[in-house]
Formats: sequence, structure tokens, C-alpha cells
Amino acid sequence: MISLRDVSLQLGNKRVLDRVSLDVKRGEFVYIVGQSGAGKSTLLKLLYMDILPDSGDVRVGEYSSRSIKPRDIPYLRRNLGIVFQEFRLFEDRTVYENVAFVLEVTDTRPKEIPKKVSDALSEVGLSQKRNELPQALSGGEQQRVSIARALVREPYVLLADEPTGNLDPHVSIEIMRLLRKINLKGITVVMVTHDYSLVQQVPARTLRVENGKISEVSELSLKSL
Repeated sequence: MISLRDVSLQLGNKRVLDRVSLDVKRGEFVYIVGQSGAGKSTLLKLLYMDILPDSGDVRVGEYSSRSIKPRDIPYLRRNLGIVFQEFRLFEDRTVYENVAFVLEVTDTRPKEIPKKVSDALSEVGLSQKRNELPQALSGGEQQRVSIARALVREPYVLLADEPTGNLDPHVSIEIMRLLRKINLKGITVVMVTHDYSLVQQVPARTLRVENGKISEVSELSLKSL
């Protein structure tokens, strides 16, 4: 599903990645951890090809950083769901309208939109909030809307960049359980986090970005984080 082969990336004077290779299989749940500034979010940007590596190859599904053309990048992203720390919702649109928007701008047939949006809102437990504006929702509910918006196009990969960063611990665990439920339906999830307690409470394969390299974190090492 995802592979990096000898990927190197320099940003300014910093070597962010140095000949990194990595595989993520279809249906895996993978945490990306590391210190602030280590390159965790940059790794996700490579996956949705917001930036391209200086050398090596990043493959996501059928797309390769070596051969992808700028006009094809939006098509790659239609197969990805992306969730950020900031909810990035339209404050003047209802929950339903926020989720429907991503279908409207990708030429989904209008008659298909209501069911797709309803299914996505049901998946995240927000069917009853469909007519609310974002400011009427809690932080956890707003992040659920963001996740519904990421799911509505039925992606094969969900990329989550610090999705619990603005939430309190109790709500963070709820969001993690939701992401795991989504993963169990076959969607590959790659999540960046600095919250090691979440990783310990909802364990999964864990990778650490450090000094330009990516390494596996064992369960034993995880307990000492």
C-alpha cells in the first residue's frame, strides 16, 4: 500500500530523511512518533505528495513520486483521507455541508451525495448533529466531523497528523478508538502523534523518526517511552 525506497529529503540546512526505506501493508495501523521537528509531519506530506523527495521513491497505491505528474496529485489525494490537528471546518456551514463539500468539488453525482454523507456521519456517531454549525460542537465532535469528511470519499489510506493534539485525554481516547474501528474495516491508517500515552493505551505498530532515520519501536521499548 505504501513504500519508501532509499528516500532522502533536505529542507534548508536540515537533513530530514536520509536514505529511508519503509513498507506499510494494506490494512495496517501505524503510529509515527518522534521529537518535535524530527520530520513526522514531513513524512505524511511525502505520502500525499505535498512535497517530493530529493532522491528515492515514495509509492502510495499505484502512484510513484518518481513518475507522478502535478495534474495527477489531486487524483492521488482522492484516494486518501487526511485529518489534521486543526479541524479546518467551515464555520458558516453545517456538519452535513462540511462533509458534503469534498464530494461536491470532486464531481460526485449529486444524487449520490446524501447517502455518502449520511453513511460517513453514522460511522463517526454524528448523525444527530448533521444540521449543527461547528461552533455548537465540542472539540471531539468537531474532530469527528473532520474524520467523516476524510472518510466520505471511501479512501484506502487515512493519514492523521496529530488528530488528538487539541483534545483532552478522555476525548483523545475516544478518537483513537474510532480510528481503530475504521482501521478494522480495512482502511490503512498512518497516524503522527507525540502522545506516547495514547500509543501505550491503543497499541499498534510504531515507527520513530529520529536523526533522519525511521526505526521500529518494540513493545518493550514502548513501555519505557
